[in-house]
Amino acid sequence: MKKQLFTIILSFCLYLGLAQQKSISITIDDVPNTTKYQKDGFTPVLLNLLDSLDVPFTIFINEDKILQTDAVNRNKELLESWIKTDKALIGNHTYSHPRYSEEGFKSFVKDIEQGENLTRQYAAKYNKGLKYFRFPFNDIGKDSIQHTQIREYLKSKDYIIAPFTVESSDWMFDFVYQHYLDNGEVEMAKAIGEQYVEKTIALVRFFEEMTKSLYGRSVKHIYLCHDNAINADYLGEIITRLKHDDYKIVSFKESLTDPIYDQEDHYYKKWGISWLYRWMDTQEERVEWMKQEPDLSEIQDAYQQILEN
Repeated sequence: MKKQLFTIILSFCLYLGLAQQKSISITIDDVPNTTKYQKDGFTPVLLNLLDSLDVPFTIFINEDKILQTDAVNRNKELLESWIKTDKALIGNHTYSHPRYSEEGFKSFVKDIEQGENLTRQYAAKYNKGLKYFRFPFNDIGKDSIQHTQIREYLKSKDYIIAPFTVESSDWMFDFVYQHYLDNGEVEMAKAIGEQYVEKTIALVRFFEEMTKSLYGRSVKHIYLCHDNAINADYLGEIITRLKHDDYKIVSFKESLTDPIYDQEDHYYKKWGISWLYRWMDTQEERVEWMKQEPDLSEIQDAYQQILEN
């Protein structure tokens, strides 16, 4: 009897331990970065990094990138390499990355469908599906009418809208990072890379504390980043830091098993905010939390200064 009771207690403790396991999935937009691919001598640096780390990830594809350099056949091979990777799940990010709120429903739908052509061919070749869709700029429409229209369309196509809980403006860090590299200012670029890592980890911790405050527990987080130079050089360090903070890197599919993603989206504007904000009932609550986010003004100022010069 005592042994049976001990087994029950141990099993319960193990269950609680598993339930409290922190996890996060890595999702990468704007794949494939064919400009960087050519610049790197047709070496897929970020893909190779992820292969070496042996972690699951999900890619969201813009097929127009195949035509952004003159090495079209090599670019197709790059896309196929991303898709065939065992650890990769596949998502549509539209063909040409338009803003839905500006593009309008009919034109946006055409862009979604154009963005499926090569992707579906390669996915079928490697026995993979194409079931996830992420909006460019995470712009789901300028009002409730646009939101409803596109949600109904995507549901009819068996697409699952891809949410995220954490992003760290990596596109902005990347812009500044590449500016310094292009100008031979290697130490300045390194400082931006290190700042990107620190701010990303700070934002993960911020949203972790938010979920504990709002839901009383850790949730299965989803990190949004992009196929760019700064991630090719620093995403590995971010993943190492996440593991050091006791995060398990899980698949996007696993993250979506968290009931948190079954909540209703209450946000009917075009801005691409975290789904943790979308689920809040009022704008006042969103603003109050947003004010507490880690400060990104330093990189914002650097980005703006480069644009103006």
